[in-house]
Amino acid sequence: MRLRVLHTNDIHSHFEQMPRIASVLRRLRAEAGEERTLTLDIGDHIDRMRPETEGTDGRTNIAVLNASGYEAVTLGNNEGLSYTEDVLAELYGRQASFATVICNLPASATGALPLWAVPYHIVHKAGVRIGLIGVTACFTEFYNLLGWDVREPFDVVPPLVRQLRPQVDVLIVMSHLGLRNDERMAAEVPGIDLILGGHTHHLLEEPLRIGGTLVCATGKFGQYVGVVDLEWDPAEQKLVRAEGSVHAVAIEPEDEEIRSLIGEYGLRAAAELDREVARLPVELPYDWYGESPLGNLLAGGLRRWMEAEIGLVNAGQLLGGLPQGPVSAGMLLQLCPSPINPCRMKLTGTQLLRALEESLLPEFMDKPLYGYGFRGKVLGTLCVDGLIVEYDPKGADYAKIRSVDVGGLPLEAERQYLVGSIDMFTFRVGFTSLGEGTEAEFFLPEFLRDVLLRELRDETSLQHSFSRRWRAVGESQHTT
Repeated sequence: MRLRVLHTNDIHSHFEQMPRIASVLRRLRAEAGEERTLTLDIGDHIDRMRPETEGTDGRTNIAVLNASGYEAVTLGNNEGLSYTEDVLAELYGRQASFATVICNLPASATGALPLWAVPYHIVHKAGVRIGLIGVTACFTEFYNLLGWDVREPFDVVPPLVRQLRPQVDVLIVMSHLGLRNDERMAAEVPGIDLILGGHTHHLLEEPLRIGGTLVCATGKFGQYVGVVDLEWDPAEQKLVRAEGSVHAVAIEPEDEEIRSLIGEYGLRAAAELDREVARLPVELPYDWYGESPLGNLLAGGLRRWMEAEIGLVNAGQLLGGLPQGPVSAGMLLQLCPSPINPCRMKLTGTQLLRALEESLLPEFMDKPLYGYGFRGKVLGTLCVDGLIVEYDPKGADYAKIRSVDVGGLPLEAERQYLVGSIDMFTFRVGFTSLGEGTEAEFFLPEFLRDVLLRELRDETSLQHSFSRRWRAVGESQHTT
């Protein structure tokens, strides 16, 4: 008995790929027969940087998954940490026509999975029982803030495998855990036939064989569709063959139905994002490599949002400036697309000074970043609020700064300061010393653009954003 499993992962709302993905899925299903094919997505299909997603609260993604014939999905962190439970219930409880399989995301209030999710799912294909277990990456602090008691995968999956194994002929784990965890699971948890992976964007053109488990993944952004062909021997009651591969979608024709569907939802999204959310009395320019009013405004917003002494954010979070006049939700998304959350932490004066020195160096300002929620291009310099920094542009590296004032007082090396910043720095990316902060507190579900919007509506904040915080030696203060 031959079976085929089709899988995708980490598409991240790359809608330009989805009509071709649908075309590949339909062709491969037709080759094997609908009744012998199972189509799965392994999470992070959604990414709120894309207007089609942001303007419809993810409904475009769900509509495409439905129309493309997916039968089950699991959640990635971009779904679970980007939306509140109410939005997820609408998407996966009312909009989705597929099963949402995730075993390690119970609600904190009840200790139970939400009504729209199941820990496992059994599918019958041509008389073969296929068991699916879904599991997602364990970002405990972040999920707790959104009301989820996310569980450690290796505490939840092994007993579920033992429970489900006698009930099924083929057992598949849909794992949004990353390659290292997939390898560990294959080595440590007996009874799994197939692990379909995601999260770390790894592409396995040839599957890994670890013990009796096949480990597969299709990279990122919808560039590939994964195919696993299985052969089940009903007489022997076992799998006798399992082969995997990936199919590039770039040369495939577009599925017209999916292309049209995305277009329809895109019009709805555009209408929603076209609404005016603020009106500016002045232009707000930006600069990745120097101080700017818009960068100052965001840093000030982070300080005020979290009632901190200091606000810090890298200039690369902003991808554009804002003109005088009306500001739409779409303009805000375009200039600040990253799904990055505010974070408050404690940093010593020494740690702050090192980060400020690094932010004056080209090797940091020009540093490209990938992942960690960042959707920009380069790190950029540091935008600050609550500080006045006097520096010598011609000074030696790590000795350019002459003085730093915090609230009118000199920066103290050993003192701990309360800093409003961003979660990205806690992952030890960007400026090195900012990853050493202590007592980090995360603020969810707000993104940076939510912080920025509040500041755009505040006349006092707008005026203050033009006050200089970085002053070259001999330079006058006042405006940028």
